[in-house]
Amino acid sequence: MISVAISCGNNTKEQDENHIHPHDQAKETFSIEGLVDEIKTVPDSIIEYLHAQHHSHKVLERRTVPPGYETREMKYWTDYAANLDELPVINPGPGEYVHVMEGYKNGYQNLVIGITETFPGGAPPMHTHKGEESHVLLEGEILYALGDTLFTITAPYIINIPPMVPHAFKNIGDKTANLVVIFPTNVWEYDVLDYFPFEEKKLEK
Repeated sequence: MISVAISCGNNTKEQDENHIHPHDQAKETFSIEGLVDEIKTVPDSIIEYLHAQHHSHKVLERRTVPPGYETREMKYWTDYAANLDELPVINPGPGEYVHVMEGYKNGYQNLVIGITETFPGGAPPMHTHKGEESHVLLEGEILYALGDTLFTITAPYIINIPPMVPHAFKNIGDKTANLVVIFPTNVWEYDVLDYFPFEEKKLEK
């Protein structure tokens, strides 16, 4: 079920960690012991120009997963299966972790999948991707910022996020949410924007 949407403003807003549940108050669904630091690069003029064609926000940085973890040889059929504890975990924002399966490391031609560990109140920063993305959630309730609109949606659901559309999400439920995020690309990459949409305001009924 989708609740009433309201428009996002254009004010720059930092994420308020006071509204994020501390890690020790949330229950992990899957282990996040494989945590790695993301590679963060300053956007060049080409990246800035690309974003200017799609939205009005400033690009702060581009983030990727470090390349140091193992590339599967794909010699045996068992190499085609990966447990989550074999994948790197990133921490895009307070209360938000992602188990990342990059295609080029796992025998795919054009596929990236992430499984989130989104604690109650957890959220990534507002960001974009060069390609399209899909979110799948089977249980939970999420507040989304998609383009210039805020809306809540209760699982089970699938969301289509077009290329270069600014977006973020926040777990407004009381349990850890495990979103499956899917990209038709082979490398995990996203650009962080200078705007955070989740202020302490009530949705209109």
